Amino acid sequence: QVQLVESGGGLVQAGGSLRLSCAASGSIASIYDMRWYRQAPGKERELVATITSGGSRNYGDSLEGRFTISRDNAKNTVYLQIDSLKPEDTAVYYCNADLRTMTTGYVKLWGQGTLVTVSS
Repeated sequence: QVQLVESGGGLVQAGGSLRLSCAASGSIASIYDMRWYRQAPGKERELVATITSGGSRNYGDSLEGRFTISRDNAKNTVYLQIDSLKPEDTAVYYCNADLRTMTTGYVKLWGQGTLVTVSS
């Protein structure tokens, strides 16, 4: 079974930093684009950042600067560094990946989410 597992969320004071991780595991043949989304209370899920298998990065509107996405292809892991955290960054952060498994072919997976809470 292929899955994405996020970690690194928690409670942090405004101005602090966090690094979220998302590891893919299982019978994986290839991982293509990997993404981070977030969903704040009462709001729609929004795209935070995307990174291709080659390392090209794109960020959601108004999010570039404090957010840095990176990946370690050898570890099948994507990271999201968030600096200068603000209370409005409070949300559940989800990992998403396009990948090909060894058994079922192409799939788009979601992780279970990790909660980031920023106190003022």
